[in-house]
Amino acid sequence: MLETLTGNFFAIFGAAIAFIFAGFGSSKGVGLAGEAGAGVLTEDPGKFGPVMVLQALPSTQAIYAFVIAFLTIQKVVVGDSLSIAEGFILFAGCIPIGFVGWVSGIFQGRVAAAGINMIAKRPEGLGRAIVMALMVEMFAILGFIVSILMIGKVA
Repeated sequence: MLETLTGNFFAIFGAAIAFIFAGFGSSKGVGLAGEAGAGVLTEDPGKFGPVMVLQALPSTQAIYAFVIAFLTIQKVVVGDSLSIAEGFILFAGCIPIGFVGWVSGIFQGRVAAAGINMIAKRPEGLGRAIVMALMVEMFAILGFIVSILMIGKVA
């Protein structure tokens, strides 16, 4: 059992955690925005473009986590194991984008849904709706940067 707890195990486990949690947040956020979008498009199919833009915004958290998972897995060398300390550093480096992506994806979806409801009545408000959703995005970007800095510590 203990021989399976290698540095490679911790690194791969961290990559999985990052993507699973941020992916969940993104899918939940996109789903929330999609529900609002479906209601708006029922009334006005011509608003598909703005609705699609706002619905897509929460998907970025999963993209950030995918990049972190990819960079982490690249550090796992086949046939040569990372030390447990290196693996644990990589695991820890995956946590910020995983958890911040999870929470911010859901909240960004809620803000995007509110923006979709806003453009249903005021189409000229698309820019404002995007800016409001991007305010939540800032936290995912910070989590992404922290994860990059942390996984960069392992050569």
